[in-house]
Order: sequence, then structure tokens, then C-alpha cells
Amino acid sequence: MPTSTEPVQKRTPIARVVGASLVGTTVEWYDFFLYGVAASVVFGDLFFPKGEQLTGTLLSFATFAVGFFARPIGGVVFGHFGDRIGRKNLLVLSLLMMGLATFAIGLLPTYAQVGALAPILLTVLRLIQGFALGGEWGGAVLIVSEHGDPARRGFWASWPQAGAPAGQLLANGVLAGLAAFQSDAAFNSWGWRIPFLLSAVLVLVGLWVRLRIEESPLFQQARAKQEPAERIPFVEVITKYPREIFTAMGARMAENVSYYIFTIVIATYAKEHLGLGKSFALNAVLIGAAIHFCAIPLWGALSDRIGRRPVYLLGATGVGIWAFVFIAFVDTRNFALATLAVTVGLVLHGAMYGPQAAFFTELFGTRVRYSGVSVGYQLASIVAGGLAPFIAVALLKAYDSGYAISIYVAACSVISIVAVTSYGETSKRDLATV
Repeated sequence: MPTSTEPVQKRTPIARVVGASLVGTTVEWYDFFLYGVAASVVFGDLFFPKGEQLTGTLLSFATFAVGFFARPIGGVVFGHFGDRIGRKNLLVLSLLMMGLATFAIGLLPTYAQVGALAPILLTVLRLIQGFALGGEWGGAVLIVSEHGDPARRGFWASWPQAGAPAGQLLANGVLAGLAAFQSDAAFNSWGWRIPFLLSAVLVLVGLWVRLRIEESPLFQQARAKQEPAERIPFVEVITKYPREIFTAMGARMAENVSYYIFTIVIATYAKEHLGLGKSFALNAVLIGAAIHFCAIPLWGALSDRIGRRPVYLLGATGVGIWAFVFIAFVDTRNFALATLAVTVGLVLHGAMYGPQAAFFTELFGTRVRYSGVSVGYQLASIVAGGLAPFIAVALLKAYDSGYAISIYVAACSVISIVAVTSYGETSKRDLATV
């Protein structure tokens, strides 16, 4: 007998959902990481007053951090509407906002042309980037987690995570290619703008793919069965799931900080501390990101077999130890050792990042899940990834040693180990009944 819930049963094939999430997250992370790489190599010279080199880089990284402060706001706003009206439309909106902001950065005048207006405009566009990315991650991982087979949730949900190294690969690849075929003068004058303007093409591809998928079936079922929430999703999350929010935030410390050290800070470290060219770090990260992309789904699949917690703890412990080897290898100025340093660091990072999407999804109930994963994930971004480049460069300036950065990563690893150890295994949870 037909019922009013029949439309709920409409389901997009999981491969198409994964593809849509992966393409979209790749584009968004390309935009976001492009800014980070550019901040480490050119923005300090172009958008801030001339001065001591590391000071200009610090100011550049300060605008990088601004994007992270906007991410929790984006997470709350997108989470609210994602829990009220669905995941799909919010994913389309976040992609469009990110692409337009990135394209506009490619058109910005420099400090030499308009003075103080240049860093102001750069900061505003960075805020828009952060706001958009704050809403992107939660929706992308949820629409996959809520579509897929529960027994393989870790594997399927890890694919949107692979959009991060894919975006990093694109960003570093384009910048490395330009740096290799252009003089420093040409690159600093106009070449750096090309990757930002290319974002418009990538966004169009991402939008086309995302518009072809259906809404999350679990969300449709929950909306069909439940009355509207008495409280707004954000309020319900912070009152009903405070432990889960702090667990997610703590788990992110080692993951988020180590990632930006291994992929963003290395460019500044190699250039300013070791006196190496732009291409040294860019090419090392390019190779590492390719292997990272392959490793993330493998770690996600392993978490389906042995649990989220053991895999995550392996990664958190690993990056804390490897951070010291990382600096030792990069200090040799040997490209092969530096590439090995980045690659192993990113593979260990993948042990956290692979199962993370499923782990965080399993912490919250369907009615407030978008808000829950977004708030927990993005609040940590402020104190973790957002400040990581700034803190790392400040430590380098203060102590003139990369091992100060290693100690910083190790301290964050301890926080993540405590957070993950203190919470139970989640891999067997039924998302429909959480």
C-alpha cells in the first residue's frame, strides 16, 4: 500500500554520492590550501608592508588563521539549515561561496597598488572562504555516511576526506608548475593569480556533479518520522552532546596541527630557515599528497575491521614521534629525505583522517548530526590548524630551531591520545538510532 514515506526510499548509488562528495571537497580544499601555500611563499611580500621577511610571513599567516575563526560560524549556520532542510542544498551553496571568494582573490590589487586596503580585502575574502568551508565538511561526510553500507562506513566516509590531499595536490601542483616555468619576478607579479582564477572552472565541475545526487536517506527518514525540534540544532548539540563535542575537538588536535606542519609550514621552513627555493617544499608535498590520497581510504577500511579507536591512536602516536624525524630529515636539505619526511608524516596523519569522518558521524544523532560534526570539527580548527602555521613560525623565530615545532606537534598528539582513549568504540553504532 502506498505511503507518504515512499519518496524517502529514493537513494542515489553510493559510488555517485562518493564521487560527488570527493569532487566537491577536492575543489573546496584546493581553494583553501591554495591560500595557505600562497601565504607561505608570496602573500607576505605582496599584501603587507615591506619589512623583515619572517614578520611579513607571520602577518600573512595571521590572515590564514582568520579563515579558521570563520569556520565554526559557518559550521553553526550551515549545520542549522542542514539539520532543518537537508544536506544537499547546503553543500551546493558552500561550494559556490568558496569558489567565488577564491576567484576574487586572484583579482585583488597588491599593497603597492592600494596600500592598507589590500590586506583588508584579502582578509574579508579569507573570512568568506572559512565560512564556506565550515559548512562543507560536515555535509560532505554526512551525505556519504548516511547513504552507505554501515559495515563499510569507515571506507566510504573516508573518500570525502581524500579530497583534502587531492586539493593539496592540485594547489601545490599548479603552483609548483608555475614556479618551475616562471621567474620569481613573473610569478610574484602575476603568475600566482592563475591558480586562483582557475578555481572558477573547478567549481562549475563540482556544482554539476553535486546537483545530480539525492538527499541523504537517513535525513529523509528522520524528517518523516519526527516532529520539528523544540530547540535549534546548535543549542540541542551543546546541551545534549557536550562530551562528544570535546572528544571531537581533542581528537583533531594532532590531526589538524600535524597536517599544516607537514604541508604548509614546511614551505616557510625550507625557504626562510634553510634558504632553499620555492620548488623544494612544493615538490616534496606534491609527492607526499599523492600517497596520502591513496592511504586515507585504506585507513578508513581498516577502521571498519578493527575499529576507529585503534587506527586513530596509531596515527596520533605516530605523528607525535615522527615530528622529530621530520625536522631532522628536512634539515639535511636533501630532497629525497625531505620527501620521505613529508610522505611518512602524511601517511601517519591519514590513520587519523581516514576513520575520522565515520568516527565523528557516529557521535551524534541524525536530527542534529550536521550541527554536531560541524561544531566539533570546526571549533578545533581555531586552536589547531588555524593557529598552527602562526605558532610554528613564531616558535621558529623565537628559538631558531625546527625542533621547537616538533615539541609543539608532540604536545598536540598527547591531547588527541587522551581524547580518543577516553571515549568508547563507535564503529558498531546504528546511525538511525544514535
